[in-house]
Amino acid sequence: MPSEQGHRLYVKGRHLSFQRGKHTLTPNTSLVKIEGVDDTKSAKFYLGKKVAFVYRAKREVRGSNIRVIWGKVTRPHGNSGVVRARFRNNLPPKSLGATVRVMLYPSNI
Repeated sequence: MPSEQGHRLYVKGRHLSFQRGKHTLTPNTSLVKIEGVDDTKSAKFYLGKKVAFVYRAKREVRGSNIRVIWGKVTRPHGNSGVVRARFRNNLPPKSLGATVRVMLYPSNI
């Protein structure tokens, strides 16, 4: 029964950091750790999936103060299941450590 259990069309993830080198920071590429993904093989399933950073703003627009910044998973990052994502607008620094939603669409199954 959908009313009892609830069905999510996304997986939770954390915005870890921006891609960086030893001295430089690249804010147009974000590193996202997806819940339950611990290796590169399982991270490949999420390539091309949409990512949403949902936050509350102070000012109300069209009856809601909830805003979304959309992005897309581009490639894996390292061997621990972390992925790189590019967002339409770079994520703000306040999003470091915040939860993001990794949508289960578009599907490539």
